[in-house]
Amino acid sequence: MAPSASNTQPWKLILVDDAAVKEQVARATFSKTFSFNQFAMEAPVIAVLTVEKHSVLTQVVGWLKKRPFYLVDIGIAAAHFCLQATDLGLGTCMLGWFDEAEVKKILKIPRAIRVALVITVGYETESLPARAKVRKPAEAMSSWNRY
Repeated sequence: MAPSASNTQPWKLILVDDAAVKEQVARATFSKTFSFNQFAMEAPVIAVLTVEKHSVLTQVVGWLKKRPFYLVDIGIAAAHFCLQATDLGLGTCMLGWFDEAEVKKILKIPRAIRVALVITVGYETESLPARAKVRKPAEAMSSWNRY
């Protein structure tokens, strides 16, 4: 018996481009108190990355190792999505702050599935230019042969 898609790929990407649905999802990424994601309202597409529970064995190993392996899967998927978007001339921004329950309700995501990440996708515009990136030097983030 061939493995099901849910056993081989624990994540799913939902692309939201319907204007009304996109606006609802965008509004679920900020509030009056935390308004830093308001720019999501301007994005022509919002990608919602979901994850389902891993097998019991994977969950037990993750618990024993104190390492939630699904986060590794999500990180790989999100990185590849954003790199591909960049290659196509698009800008992206990963949003960790969002109302998960609201996003699930809007997109009719089953209760057992988690919303792991929301990613805005679009082109830079004059009214919303890409902000200057402030990066640490490589030496501050890496080392050779020891910490």
